[in-house]
Amino acid sequence: MQALYKRIAFSQLAVERGIVTEFQLQSIAGEERISQHRLQAAFIKEGFLSDVQLAELLAIQYGLPLHLLEGFRVDFETYSDILPEWMIRYVFAPLHLRDRCLTIAIADPQDVPALDSLERLLGRELALVVAPRSAILDAVQEGQRGGQFVARVKEEFRPVLVQENEQGEEVLSIDKIQRDQSPVVQLIDTIVLNALQKRASDIHIEPADGMTEVKYRIDGMLYLAMDPVDVRFHNALVSRIKVMAELDIAERRIPQDGRFKLRIERRTIDFRVSVIPSVFGESVVIRILAREEFTSSKEGLHLESLGLRPEDLVKFRRAITASYGLVLVTGPTGSGKTTTLYAALNEVNTKEDKVITIEDPVEYQLKGVVQIPVNEKKGLTFARGLRSILRHDPDKIMVGEIRDVETAQIAIQSALTGHLVFSTVHANNAFDVIGRFVNMGIEPYNFVSSLHCIMAQRLVRSLCRSCKVPVEVSLAQCEQLGYDPTLFSGHLLYDSKGCPECHHLGYRGRVGITEFLPVSDAIKDLILDKRPPSEIRRAAEVGGMTTLRQAGIEKILAGETTLKEVNRMTYVG
Repeated sequence: MQALYKRIAFSQLAVERGIVTEFQLQSIAGEERISQHRLQAAFIKEGFLSDVQLAELLAIQYGLPLHLLEGFRVDFETYSDILPEWMIRYVFAPLHLRDRCLTIAIADPQDVPALDSLERLLGRELALVVAPRSAILDAVQEGQRGGQFVARVKEEFRPVLVQENEQGEEVLSIDKIQRDQSPVVQLIDTIVLNALQKRASDIHIEPADGMTEVKYRIDGMLYLAMDPVDVRFHNALVSRIKVMAELDIAERRIPQDGRFKLRIERRTIDFRVSVIPSVFGESVVIRILAREEFTSSKEGLHLESLGLRPEDLVKFRRAITASYGLVLVTGPTGSGKTTTLYAALNEVNTKEDKVITIEDPVEYQLKGVVQIPVNEKKGLTFARGLRSILRHDPDKIMVGEIRDVETAQIAIQSALTGHLVFSTVHANNAFDVIGRFVNMGIEPYNFVSSLHCIMAQRLVRSLCRSCKVPVEVSLAQCEQLGYDPTLFSGHLLYDSKGCPECHHLGYRGRVGITEFLPVSDAIKDLILDKRPPSEIRRAAEVGGMTTLRQAGIEKILAGETTLKEVNRMTYVG
């Protein structure tokens, strides 16, 4: 092991680097001399020091390189003789091996006896690099969940001679599945648990040429979850998921949909499964629905938590507390429309009113609300369910989506006859909704008479608060992304570099941006005159409406998101 030289006292280094002042140091250490370990623990406890800053100071103090391990995970296939238990006990991660010298990332280079023991245990000369404690443990954990389990699959999964039909397709047998199930079950469980830890909303298992890729959708973006798996194992992975979702494991040429439920750490989590055939095999998407967590959070979820502009929040609240009428929320798939409607229902749901919803499917269960799942195979469509709902004396109705003229007509009639109706429509903005209804053949007079408001929304990723940093934006960048540079003059903008807290993605969570169109008398007149959407938009903007892009720029100026993120989710007009 290379010799360690303490070049400067840790306390003096902390003062010189501006981590603490002399007064703070004296108040923590007092007059008596305390050990370096106790001093570091006190700094961290008082919030003066993060583990990243501690690693930086130790690297300077001992003259060692610093490695933040961003995106790094331990390769257990290469270092199969080093147990994960050793890495966790001594808080280290192997980086690379040259000849007999092993370079490791260590969190505590000052514990020389422990390093001597580790050197004897590993039987190699050690070269040290300093890294944050949390980053090392994350790297070990990621390696365990990825490479180690994949290696076990490769070891235990042996090639099996199978018959082929006339088309040359592999014939799957129950015997083959049972023989291969054990390591595959472990791999699927690992994929699911890792997805929950990373707050993923979907798991994608995609076959490609010679390999299978596993991806997570986190905050609306896809990321590789692990190293690609050999395509030989793909059918067994898909078969395991089909068994869990009670699908036909022998049918591989048509799409299938199913669901399963897991009990994990006293939480019941639902998973929706969709399987479709592709060129290289069946592609699987698993949607994660943490019902219990979502339902409990709904007790405290109100419209303020969705990121609505204060002015739009007041107008939207006025619309959802009316005694009757139609409230529409629009946006593409995954833009948070259902969450917005659930939050609205949560605010207006009282014991005095009967609230009924019809959804496809019922994603989350709301307390005190009658929720009906659409079942088109049995003939229960939105239109048919909505007719039945009206015979149950409801006060407020939520229709999951208006997708056909029959559902639209019944929803409008319900709003005109004294019911408050909430619904979603797939459209790019608030004004396209009007065109959608007109093209369906809906009479404009009935539509505008019942309509209170239309709100379009998008979800943009929020910058991680732990690693966001101020950045300078050039004129060329603004022009390239379609922004007016004068909007940002004199404002501090932010970007992120990634940290263990956000799994090195730079973003953590999402926030909504909205375009709220209240249907005023002036807007109603334009709709009845069948004016083009562009003219209606101009009138709304003159009346003070904020567009999706303007709402996104407000989030940029508030330091919540980035130029590129808003540009990704809004149209440059």
